[in-house]
Amino acid sequence: MNLLENYELKDTGNLELLAKQVVEGFIIGLHKSPFHGFSVEFAEHRLYNQGEGTKEIDWKVYARTDRLYVKRFEEETNLRCQIVIDASSSMYFPEVSKDGKNYTNKLRFSALAAASLMNLLQKQRDAFGLSIFDEEVATHTRCRSSNTHYRLMLTYLQQLIDNPEHNKTTSAAKALHQIADSIHKRSLVVIFSDMFEQTEDTEALFSALQHLKHNKHEVILFHTVDKSLEIDFDFENRPYLFVDMETGEQLRLQPNQVKSHYVEQVARFKEQLKFKCLQYKVDFVEADINEGFQPILQSWLVKRTKMKN
Repeated sequence: MNLLENYELKDTGNLELLAKQVVEGFIIGLHKSPFHGFSVEFAEHRLYNQGEGTKEIDWKVYARTDRLYVKRFEEETNLRCQIVIDASSSMYFPEVSKDGKNYTNKLRFSALAAASLMNLLQKQRDAFGLSIFDEEVATHTRCRSSNTHYRLMLTYLQQLIDNPEHNKTTSAAKALHQIADSIHKRSLVVIFSDMFEQTEDTEALFSALQHLKHNKHEVILFHTVDKSLEIDFDFENRPYLFVDMETGEQLRLQPNQVKSHYVEQVARFKEQLKFKCLQYKVDFVEADINEGFQPILQSWLVKRTKMKN
């Protein structure tokens, strides 16, 4: 299944247009869901409270709705959302031909999901920033809500899609510690990563997640994987040459030789990760790149609603 099929998108290759299509499809779907009350119509307004001054009342809205709404200023409306993307080489799995634009890998999925979240955040006048890491934090922007900022973030995301690099390893633990220290105000931190480290020290990775929560951020981890291949190891039983995209190490074998052991080890790591997220009150969301963006946008909406209440 292609990542665009669930939304019947016309893939023009333009990240901004694709994000708009994803968001429009999501909002239409909300009318048939428990989130029927969600609306972006008055993102820049709040209801008038009796006794307030009338200077900021939006009389045009009153003429349309017969209700009094007050224009809100940025500091009143902004939820701050830092979007964090793992750009190590493993995120370009599965490696596919880009002869056509309509293809799926973990990085492209993450970039389009991030662009869609930014589109929603901008509609709600929320502020957003972007952090991109592999061995180091390569890009880190502060949260803003302007259209100029949005377009700059789209440029960063498009560059990730267009310029895949091999042999870039991951240091998620180090990067998340750096990001936790650089976000000063309480924020919603949204992470897209497969969390596959080139280390056996999983405690360092868990410690970094704890650091984010210790700094009083709300955190959603979208565990971004190709479930059928990376979790279930669902390959035909024929000879393959498996290549580690981060180190270049090669291994020739038939999948059934290692499938049982592989699936067991990956499942164990995933359960550890889910348990630590539960322990640290980090939202863990399975993000299978073949299942579309509904779980991503809906999880964000639930978290945003809780933080605004």
